Amino acid sequence: MDDLTKSAFLSRPDLQVETEGEFAGWRTWARDNFETHNGPFYHCMDDDGQIRCAFRVEQKHLNGSQHNVHGGAFMAFADYCLFAIAAPVLKGPAVTVSFGCEFLDAAREGELVEGTGEITRAGGSMIFLRGLLKSGERPLLTFSGTIKRVKRRTPATSNDAG
Repeated sequence: MDDLTKSAFLSRPDLQVETEGEFAGWRTWARDNFETHNGPFYHCMDDDGQIRCAFRVEQKHLNGSQHNVHGGAFMAFADYCLFAIAAPVLKGPAVTVSFGCEFLDAAREGELVEGTGEITRAGGSMIFLRGLLKSGERPLLTFSGTIKRVKRRTPATSNDAG
């Protein structure tokens, strides 16, 4: 990964850098209320340019019956991973257009869940990715997805209608 791509990843204005605790120095998006409430989820870039994502399982992430991580929490985190992994090439807003996953194992309260992955293809408007969530060496979930770059729309004014 070139220095310009690393610089773009590290200097995004919509990122918040954690200053304390286990994830000090890791980044998270300050703009996403859902992820902030359901996470917090974090990501960092290793020296080799690899993106790593992580969260520590809390009671709020657990399902009601088995006290394992809820499948929806895994899926929300994997979607977060898609955007973190794509961040070095994204250069603007995007949306998820497809997402698939396979549940392999459960995680419990207190475990660290990490996500890694790769861009399999990046075109003009679509980025295709795949990844893996793990706890230690134990695979938890495989995922793949497609995100689409979008242009920001200006809100319609009342004079634009009709």
